[in-house]
Amino acid sequence: MSTDLEVLRKHGRTFYLASFLLPVEARADAARLYHFCRVVDDLADEDEDFDAIADIRAQLQGDQPPQGLAAAMLELNARRGLSVEALLHLIDGVVSDQGSVALQTDAELLRYCYRVAGTVGLAMCAVLGVEDPRAHAHAIDLGIAMQLTNICRDVLEDQQRDRRYIPASRPEVKPAVAALLTLADQYYASAVAGLPYIPWRARGAIAVAMQVYRQIGVRLLRQGGDPMQGRTIVPLWEKLAVGAWALVRLPFARKTEHHNSLHGALVGLPGCAP
Repeated sequence: MSTDLEVLRKHGRTFYLASFLLPVEARADAARLYHFCRVVDDLADEDEDFDAIADIRAQLQGDQPPQGLAAAMLELNARRGLSVEALLHLIDGVVSDQGSVALQTDAELLRYCYRVAGTVGLAMCAVLGVEDPRAHAHAIDLGIAMQLTNICRDVLEDQQRDRRYIPASRPEVKPAVAALLTLADQYYASAVAGLPYIPWRARGAIAVAMQVYRQIGVRLLRQGGDPMQGRTIVPLWEKLAVGAWALVRLPFARKTEHHNSLHGALVGLPGCAP
């Protein structure tokens, strides 16, 4: 079985690159969390093994003896305070994602983004040793921003699998992509405002991952904003340049009040602003 870091290197190249800026223990825990998320997604998306997913849920809830990655997540919960509730919402999001998908509204899209990615941001707060709960809303926003970027990049691939994450209220693909990437930028800006909550030794890794991932949307718009031409790839040289610029700007990041309007569609979900 692949190690946590091997899974991160193979499937999460941007995050793997940024992970070198993390302290050793935090890097190992972040890779373990990524491995868990990847396994759950693969069980649903590739294997359609919903019994195995149900077992993982039961183990996280204490209804079955914990094994494998579920046991690792419970150990992270005990050692770092990682939110098991966030992981359960992640599982809900992944399971809801199967088969034909046709989201109708921006609110529905944002709740989906929360479940499959905002929850990971929330869990990462514990992995990175973030202590101030005010950071949680900003971390969720980073997950949402990245998922919106994913959706805009992968329109063609998703269409081939009968999945449409762009809401039906936005019928024209190119204008919808431009609008959703503009929306993503609002969540990225909130994530930047949350950087000062992260311990300084880990802050650079998140800043780099954030800006490199955002560059996917920047490059997509630069190429005409048409995702039907195929997946947009950011070359390594550009990732390195954007990552370096993120580190240069990092000392200027300042805490600001979270704009609770960003969570208007997320009321009642763990970690979200009221």
